[in-house]
Amino acid sequence: MSPPRRAIIAVTSAHAPLFDGSHTTGAFVGEVLHPYKVFTAAGFTVDITSEKGTYTPDWLSLTPDFLHGEDLAIWEDKDSAFRKAIDNHVKASTITDTSQYGVFFASAGHAALLDFPTAWELKRIAADVWDNGGIVSSVCHGPAVFHDLTDRKTGKHLIMGKTITGFTTEAEFVMKLDVELRAWKRPWVEETAEAMGATYKRAPGIWDDYHIVDGRLITGQNPQSATSTAKAVVEAFEKL
Repeated sequence: MSPPRRAIIAVTSAHAPLFDGSHTTGAFVGEVLHPYKVFTAAGFTVDITSEKGTYTPDWLSLTPDFLHGEDLAIWEDKDSAFRKAIDNHVKASTITDTSQYGVFFASAGHAALLDFPTAWELKRIAADVWDNGGIVSSVCHGPAVFHDLTDRKTGKHLIMGKTITGFTTEAEFVMKLDVELRAWKRPWVEETAEAMGATYKRAPGIWDDYHIVDGRLITGQNPQSATSTAKAVVEAFEKL
């Protein structure tokens, strides 16, 4: 029996100043919107959740380089299905029937490094989806949710022995965020992969559209990869 054609997208509830306090990181809008569009177009019912039931849009995700055209119109229309879904999303702890989901997708934003590693309710949902034979996926800094996420059937880290991608360490230095991020005392994506026993791979360029499919585990490297990662999720789902 195939898992339900319903996806849940996790967003970060965290927010923090970056670039010496000149900007605020939070949920990267495109990394939520693009999967939302792909999944709904493929006939999925899509829900959005976060650990605390709140979100702050990441400043960079609202700039023209990342949000323009149709995406910008959807974002600015507070009556759009997407805005209603994200603005009224539910707290993860209120979701008790996780059997209704066949896909878990962790969106990101740098702020995900802050709350995802200890977002136990989001991890619970992800672990349930995995246990039920569904797809667990992430993009950019989303793999932060894999920290101490256990495959209950094996008792091991869910990503142990698997190959993932996500935001590169190189990109953190290129963006000149290394000092500020180190002050958070949270592992970066490549460090999470190593600590959890996974193999990390990346594209040659830090902004290349790149994703990896490792069975039911599907991960994307950066904001540019959100759409292709979601499409890969749909393709893999159809084969379950």
